[in-house]
Amino acid sequence: MKIFKKSEMKALSLFSGGLDSILATKLIQKQGIRVEGIYLVSSFLNFNMEKVKTIARNLNIYLHITDITEKLLTILKFPLYGFGKGANPCIDCHILMVKEAGLLMKKIGASFLISGEVLGERPMSQNRWALNIISEKSGWGEYLLRPLTAKNLSPTLPEKKGWVKREDLLDIKGRSRNIQLKLAKEMGLNDFPTPAGGCLLTDPIFSQRIKNLLKRGRLNSREVEFLKLGRHFYIGNNTKVIVGRNQKENQKIFELATPGDICLQVIDFPGPLTLLRGEKERKILQKAASITIRYSDAPPFEKTKVEYYEIPQGRKNYLIATSIKDEELEKMREIK
Repeated sequence: MKIFKKSEMKALSLFSGGLDSILATKLIQKQGIRVEGIYLVSSFLNFNMEKVKTIARNLNIYLHITDITEKLLTILKFPLYGFGKGANPCIDCHILMVKEAGLLMKKIGASFLISGEVLGERPMSQNRWALNIISEKSGWGEYLLRPLTAKNLSPTLPEKKGWVKREDLLDIKGRSRNIQLKLAKEMGLNDFPTPAGGCLLTDPIFSQRIKNLLKRGRLNSREVEFLKLGRHFYIGNNTKVIVGRNQKENQKIFELATPGDICLQVIDFPGPLTLLRGEKERKILQKAASITIRYSDAPPFEKTKVEYYEIPQGRKNYLIATSIKDEELEKMREIK
């Protein structure tokens, strides 16, 4: 194995742009080691990518961006270590992230990986058992250094080889972030996102929608994008109605529509774009039209004209309906 000088050595940081990953990166930089970052993106992240890129530039690290959406979709169907409170397969996801980082580490000639994980900070994915499983099952455990909590864990290869000084690493543990905030202040850091709300799979409503898709065997990247938009209803077991909440959502729903989907809109009053996905019998079209009217500015319970057409946009058709009653609508709502 080649012997590196500290100035030549490079580490790869699993970089989210959050405070823990920033501090872990800074601690290794302080030891004279060059750091690059890998930002693992997916359809389930709710972070501002441009913000993450800015933070990386401020830390003077090159940021690699890798999309793991498709691999996460496979994990969601068969999570070996199960879900958290929502549809979040945290341990399996962390294993995947370390695997991806390990492959990139080899490719760019880095010597080891660093992560901002802290023992006990997250009950499911950062307890001692979970950290050990992530290290073992990823295949890169010996190379995975967790600088913020390293003194609570067994020494890794970078410590054993003397690439980093273990005495300059930390022993943070638990859910309190007071030590991290104090450390950030000492380092002059004040531009970092809050830790909450990053993963949509922890959101109760979104995660229930994901589980509904799993039950129906319809989980794919396009369906996931639909879950982020509008109000969702089911007419029967297999026909879904998605109602846009504003013009931006209307446009996005239209862009995501696939051949065979039906678009509905009220003619004479402002209102949403509604997408009907599934069966197209007349009584179902009528029901979808009633839902569309309910969320438009049409007068309640007056006969209203609704336009509909099949994607790709073909001949427009029309029908007359009245607004659906709220008690009937609630029975159709996907998330009660």
